[in-house]
Amino acid sequence: MPDDRPAWAIRIRAARCARGWSLADAARELRRIADKPMDQANLVRNWKRWETGEVEPDRVHKPLLAKVFGTVTAALFPRQTSHDAELLSSTGLDTLEVITRLRSSDVSQATIEALQITAERLGCEYSRVPAGDLYVEGRDWLQRLTELRDRKMTLAQHREILALAGQIALLVGCVEYDLGLEQPAETTRRGALLLGQEAGDSNTVGWAHEMRAWFALTHGQYRAAIAAADAGLAAVGPAHSVVVQMQAHRAKAWARMGNRAEVDAALESGRTVLEALPYPDNPDNHFVVDPSKWDFYTMDAYRHVGEDRLAEEYAREVLRTSTDRNGVDLRPMRAAEARVTLGVVAARQNDLEGALMYGRRALGGNRQSLPSLTMCARELGAELVHRYPDEPEANLYLDELRALTAA
Repeated sequence: MPDDRPAWAIRIRAARCARGWSLADAARELRRIADKPMDQANLVRNWKRWETGEVEPDRVHKPLLAKVFGTVTAALFPRQTSHDAELLSSTGLDTLEVITRLRSSDVSQATIEALQITAERLGCEYSRVPAGDLYVEGRDWLQRLTELRDRKMTLAQHREILALAGQIALLVGCVEYDLGLEQPAETTRRGALLLGQEAGDSNTVGWAHEMRAWFALTHGQYRAAIAAADAGLAAVGPAHSVVVQMQAHRAKAWARMGNRAEVDAALESGRTVLEALPYPDNPDNHFVVDPSKWDFYTMDAYRHVGEDRLAEEYAREVLRTSTDRNGVDLRPMRAAEARVTLGVVAARQNDLEGALMYGRRALGGNRQSLPSLTMCARELGAELVHRYPDEPEANLYLDELRALTAA
């Protein structure tokens, strides 16, 4: 029978049950978080009504509930948004040559506005457009920027075009890395960093540092990932959107090193910053941390510290927000890693069939970040090797994983 309760009501109950709390336990935790007098009996009654969907929590209780469950208000109580980006055409050039030539480019204000729209659109297409197509288009737009170099412009316009070039270069670098072009990706990342520094654009600078942390994390260089994130935090200051993602990388790295205290500290630091930021105008942009992505980060950290029930809860929430009603992936890369998480949890619960089902579906997506997916899928593979060394089906999954990494 379908559950017609609001999504927030379903999640509040699921999150409470994942923690093994009674209604009274949950009310006590909320009182502790609030750190102010609250009537326990009345809070238990309200909580019960929240879970049934009879009453929606008020604006006082919403952020408290989000904090109780380690998420942010806008993820627990999502709003409906839409954004129509103008579609512009494109054509290509070597990224390094583009970045070199951009340093003396000319551009009109009208062109800047068109490029702003284009950079926004490309950022929104990152999660769903095939990586090869996006790679070609991103490089083509960088070429168009170089073709503007002989036009007159003010100093402010010059800085703006450098910042836009940096943003598009960041996108190209991300896609290069997704495709397994690791050295070109690092070169592009460094070029984007230089452009951001010259333009005085903290957003580009911050995301260039974030990319370095991501590269290190997927290579198993956890201390380097933390160092890169720390460098980014120092470069952009404490209240910038990219800070959230850098704290998430710190949490992931600490989780893989088994330091639960640092994991919790990084997650809470990132969650607090995200909670204080205004809701993004366009949460689909890859270079904006949308609130629902925080659950994705937390899922990864909890999987590594052995909090299986919590990891499963977050993974199911990630899948809910990453797929439509027909099961089509809206955010295929997030959905893939959520399925890996469910596979790991299933393996730990001695459910080989479930582990393989989730693992294989994760490998079958048509929009992948090979380094990130490989990192997570290998973690499932390690669980299968450890728990089912003699199972033919488990070995077949490992062969599929090897084929993916060899492609």
